[in-house]
Amino acid sequence: MASTSKSNSDLTGTRSQWLQDRALRSALWVARRLPYEQRVPLFGALARAAAGPGSVFRKRMLDNLDHVWPDRPIEDRQAIARAAADNAGRTLIEHYSMQELAERSASITPEGPGWDVLQAAQAAGRPTILITGHYGNHEMAFICLSGRGMSAGGLYRPMQNPYVNQHYVDAVDSLGRGPLFEQGRAGMGRLLRHLRGGGTAIILNDLYVGGGVEMDFLGRPARTALSSAEFALKLNAPLIPFYGIRQADGLNFRFVLEEPIPSGTPEEMTAGFNRSLEARILEDPGQWFWLHRRWKRKWQGGAGMVPGLHPAELPRQKSR
Repeated sequence: MASTSKSNSDLTGTRSQWLQDRALRSALWVARRLPYEQRVPLFGALARAAAGPGSVFRKRMLDNLDHVWPDRPIEDRQAIARAAADNAGRTLIEHYSMQELAERSASITPEGPGWDVLQAAQAAGRPTILITGHYGNHEMAFICLSGRGMSAGGLYRPMQNPYVNQHYVDAVDSLGRGPLFEQGRAGMGRLLRHLRGGGTAIILNDLYVGGGVEMDFLGRPARTALSSAEFALKLNAPLIPFYGIRQADGLNFRFVLEEPIPSGTPEEMTAGFNRSLEARILEDPGQWFWLHRRWKRKWQGGAGMVPGLHPAELPRQKSR
């Protein structure tokens, strides 16, 4: 696996970013002194507190929820926001507890028709694209596959804080789970070569992409990348939706691989994935990361700024 690591001396950032990183590292150090069964719920509770009343995180989640479900009782939307914050906090500390999470997940049996398709493709040396969203814990695919001697590459979007981004990537490297490709032209080229060599790729496809196309997601237009479907068509690779679904105890998971999305146009196949993810969100909305600005409008050159926009459509938080 190609390493993406740099030494801290190679990184440049602001003093504020450095201090944020120090605070996060300190919290992680303290948490990792605790048993796994205690540290994961602890980070869930810390995330709920960070997304408490008055926080920008809470406002963003409630704006998103109001945008897609305006008729849903406010008490329901608040409960979903709390559950989403809890899941995000648990997912964060699980990322920094890779070895222990892998040990706990060793007994998980992959489910669903996509599992047989993936195994057959890997045995034949054919490329496969696994597609998911920020639901439950999306890293379960890497962990479950690496535990079975199967490698999968991943495309990731670098964080704005370079110091946090570095140790976040280092935590991935520690598991040796497969090559990482940084989002961008160069990273996409390396991912394509990985697939052409018969590799498996894992792509998250539920973030705003300015260069994407507007597609319906939870009943509202959202700019969406078509690249996963385009790769699948170009390489004749199955496009398999998957989910690492957190269980009621908050610590264990199911790893579900659905039926591959039928071939069609890139728009049709991407819409098929959106419907798959929507079904999971409707089943358990607290497992999706409502923190992301999924429905913001396109802002290049001022495009998208029209009167009466909902706060969820704005590029940044504003008072209503």
